[in-house]
Amino acid sequence: MLGKKKMATNADVRKIALALPGTCESEIWFAFSVPSKGKQRGYAWAWKERIELNKPKVPNLGVLVVRVTGEDEKQMLLASSPDVYFTEDHYNNYPAVLVRLANIEHDELAEILEDAWKTVAPSSLLTTKVF
Repeated sequence: MLGKKKMATNADVRKIALALPGTCESEIWFAFSVPSKGKQRGYAWAWKERIELNKPKVPNLGVLVVRVTGEDEKQMLLASSPDVYFTEDHYNNYPAVLVRLANIEHDELAEILEDAWKTVAPSSLLTTKVF
């Protein structure tokens, strides 16, 4: 379809995240972190969704949880593109938004992942040129 922009995939998330200095991918599930002060600090991970009441949550690989700088940024993103960004009660008062990968363009995904990385990366990595 002419003019249609390519939307993000899990492969895009992985490629962008792993290009950010110091990033590690979890060996257990779809999640990305950076070492800071002796421990891994996550900045993006697959949303775990409750499909059935009283059953464990399961990863939904179509939705990514991404850290933000704070409540102001979170509310701005939620208001700007409700088809892309949303939240749930579990993330109330937590600096993160949920991102529908099918609805976000590649460039916007790269920007939000880099911003999320900056929220947890140590200062020694922040001086590294990213993209």
